[in-house]
This record gives sequence, structure tokens and C-alpha cells, in this order.
Amino acid sequence: MAEVLVQDGETLESALRRFKRKVQQEDIIKDIKRHSYYLKPGEKRRAKEALARKRSRKKRTKELE
Repeated sequence: MAEVLVQDGETLESALRRFKRKVQQEDIIKDIKRHSYYLKPGEKRRAKEALARKRSRKKRTKELE
């Protein structure tokens, strides 16, 4: 869990900036999005394969250019 203590004389904006940076470094947002809904194992596999196909298509188009 990300936690930031506000220092004496520190503005709220700078503390919020530090908090956002800490959350991003700890990949909390990515983890929340991953656990926000359930995917059946088959659906997860199909999504992974689709992403791999998309990546390979993108790689092939870059090689042709």
C-alpha cells in the first residue's frame, strides 16, 4: 500500500505528486485493473493469443517499411 507523509511546509500538490509517482512505481493501478473482473482461463488464453497476433502483425508491418 502506497503511503506518503506530508512534510512540514510541503504543499499538498507536491505531496500528491509524490503519491502518484509511488503508486505508479508499485504498479498498483495495473493490479487493480487486472483484478477488477474475472476472466475464465480460456478467455484469458484467447486474449493473450490475440495480443501476440497483434504484436506480430505490427512487427511485420514495421519490417516492410
